[in-house]
Amino acid sequence: MTVRAVLGIRRWRRNPVCRATDRHEAWLALVALVLMVVAAPAVGWRAGSLTDDALRRTVRAQHEQRHPTEAVVVRASGTSRFAQDPEAAVTEGSMRTSVVADWLAPDGTARTGTVSTASTQTAPGARIEIWTDDRGRPAMRPMDLSTTRTHAALAGIGAALVASGLTEIARRIVVWRMMQRRYARLDRAWAEVGPDWGRTGTGS
Repeated sequence: MTVRAVLGIRRWRRNPVCRATDRHEAWLALVALVLMVVAAPAVGWRAGSLTDDALRRTVRAQHEQRHPTEAVVVRASGTSRFAQDPEAAVTEGSMRTSVVADWLAPDGTARTGTVSTASTQTAPGARIEIWTDDRGRPAMRPMDLSTTRTHAALAGIGAALVASGLTEIARRIVVWRMMQRRYARLDRAWAEVGPDWGRTGTGS
């Protein structure tokens, strides 16, 4: 609809039966098309860039605050579940097993607790890798840069689509208002002419 209206601008410019509202509608469609082609991608790029910067800061903070360490399995905790790390949803998703394990905190303090691991080696004495925070408490694996780029790209695409959709919605609302005013003018014109329609000597 938008492209068809845009293509009609040149044809309607010298058309004697073209109404002013037709030209206004065509120009409105042209402006909407330009916004969709130029402004919406710019909005998407900006949103993706801001998201990427924010996520990169988050990744740096996570890598500063979280530390990989080796834990020794003590026993199975009796809980096995299908879990997925929400911070690495794009790259990871696997069957994880909860086990009771021993490990050392960054300050050298011995810790024991229940941790989740994707390792298939969970027999007592097996060594598994876990992540802890600065206090030695179990933590989720830090987000990686590939996940950051994926989330930023999705945010940019989403922002561009939303901008395009809002532009088209705004165009349709304005066109609807223009049509309502057109119909109102026709109703008024008919109200003025209608009572004399077909009468002799009225010029009908």
